[in-house]
Parts: sequence; C-alpha cells; structure tokens
Amino acid sequence: MNWARIEGNWKQLKGQAKEQWGKLTDDQLDVIAGKRDQLAGKIQESYGITKDEAEKQLDTWQKSRKFD
Repeated sequence: MNWARIEGNWKQLKGQAKEQWGKLTDDQLDVIAGKRDQLAGKIQESYGITKDEAEKQLDTWQKSRKFD
C-alpha cells in the first residue's frame, strides 16, 4: 500500500500503528494524522532509535499493510 492510501485511511490504520508502536499515544497518532515524517519522528523520539531505524520500521510496516 502506498503512503497516500495510508494517509487517506489513517483513521482505520492508526489502530494498527498503535499495535506496532505501543509507546505512541492516541493523541500523538491523532496529531500525526498519517504524515509519514511526523510518525517517523515520534517513533524515533519514543523508542530512542535513529532516524534510519525508524524509517526501516516504517517501510516494513507499510509493506505489510493490507486494506480491503
């Protein structure tokens, strides 16, 4: 699924993001609103990882998304 579809369907997909990155709060996910760069930044900040690692996690998560 491309990121534009993730962003467009964020209300449905943010629960899956919460499952993947449980340290992120519902409020953070609401503010992020599907914006990839903001999500990467919050993952990096919350988990104390590098930007590259956050991007790798996002790539993996994005590739595994299925939307019926």
